[in-house]
Amino acid sequence: MIHFTKMHGLGNDFVVIDAINQRPFLTVEQIRFMADRHFGIGFDQLLLVEKPVSDNADFKYRIFNADGSEVAQCGNGARCFARFVHDKQLTDKTDITVDTDAGQLLLHLDQQGFVTVNMGIPRHDPKQIPLKAEEESRFYTVTVNNSEKAFGAVSMGNPHAVLQVNDIRTAPVAELGEALESHTFFPERANIGFMQIIDRHHIKLRVYERGAAETLACGSGACAAVVIGIEQTLLDPDVKVELPGGELQIHWSGRGHPVLMTGPAVTVFEGQIQL
Repeated sequence: MIHFTKMHGLGNDFVVIDAINQRPFLTVEQIRFMADRHFGIGFDQLLLVEKPVSDNADFKYRIFNADGSEVAQCGNGARCFARFVHDKQLTDKTDITVDTDAGQLLLHLDQQGFVTVNMGIPRHDPKQIPLKAEEESRFYTVTVNNSEKAFGAVSMGNPHAVLQVNDIRTAPVAELGEALESHTFFPERANIGFMQIIDRHHIKLRVYERGAAETLACGSGACAAVVIGIEQTLLDPDVKVELPGGELQIHWSGRGHPVLMTGPAVTVFEGQIQL
């Protein structure tokens, strides 16, 4: 029997499991079953709270998509992770250091219940994103569905491509997102963002996440969109990102600086499941 907590960050929903006080050994098939919204629990990502691997860390954070694939980063999940370990009294710290496969995350809980995540320094080198591109550019182009598409790309610990659109409501998120997510230009697939710029401090965003399709919110996608918008001289350092599930506040001071993401994390219910 596995005990779990259902949580969400702006509607991007998670099952969070304490893998310190219980030892779940989950197969890809079991993760897919749990993710099924009809026969299982239902989630965009599964989050595991594990013991740290670094001496200076408090925990290790692992993330699995609904299709069972493991990924290195999830910003909305990181906020839920911070809320979970605090609410479960696994720590009494309000500043938490977490090991991930993409490096360490720094999480801060404030008294209003919001969580600020230090998402680390963005990576722009095509080899680090990764992209099949010879050199770094503010704009890359690929041909998809017989049409050439231009986008910016960055790694926030996971690969992101962001396209600018005139109206987020009519953006072809499902069709184009699916085609680009698995395009050969992205050796490890990519999260595809569709960004509408309202002004230099405000954007609207929809994200087609690799392994999960479109979600109501994507924290690392919001960070990536702001970084790319700033790189393309379209945005200022402090930006409100309006996602289908709610709003995030993103701050980036530019190259060499980490991205800071602030937003809510909510517990929905507790449960247990027999696999």
